Amino acid sequence: MHEILFKYLNRHLAAPISESDRELIKSVFTPFKIRKRHFFLNEGEICKHYGFIIKGAMRQYMIDDKGVEHIVHLGLENWWVGDRESWVMRSPSNYYIDAWENSELLIVTREDTARLLQELPAFGEVLRVLDDRNNIANQKRITSSISSTAEGRYNDFVSCHPDFLQRFPQHIIASYLGITKETLSRIRRQTLQR
Repeated sequence: MHEILFKYLNRHLAAPISESDRELIKSVFTPFKIRKRHFFLNEGEICKHYGFIIKGAMRQYMIDDKGVEHIVHLGLENWWVGDRESWVMRSPSNYYIDAWENSELLIVTREDTARLLQELPAFGEVLRVLDDRNNIANQKRITSSISSTAEGRYNDFVSCHPDFLQRFPQHIIASYLGITKETLSRIRRQTLQR
């Protein structure tokens, strides 16, 4: 299980992880299995773990006053899952995170992350790269949501995340894009006709 995480980390590092670093990482990243439709985090809880998805599919969402789900994050293998605001601020989460498929993760606590940052400076390098990529992705998503058409958002989604189309149903993708499933159906139909 940890080998997948090591490969992921090595892709983001200048030098491969040493054997002693591997042992440290193994000691702080705990295997965690979660069944489909079970929660990794509930609204109102403090996010105490961040997870690296080894196998499966997960989603992060909020429910508005009308009971409508709004998907803010989707994740598959080699993606991270957790509520960043709750994790950093130690505040109650506004989100639910659940498994869309039976999933296997490696989870880490905030305290163990701090230990890794102290004892393994290369881990800090990886976190900086991931933070930069996350910020860029969020900025693109915000820009797209305020300036692109529904069709433009869908086309961007398809080009960036084609594997998500196979793993998440239409209503989940529509929510992630901020459109109705009827609008998504129309866009997909028009795309196929071209």
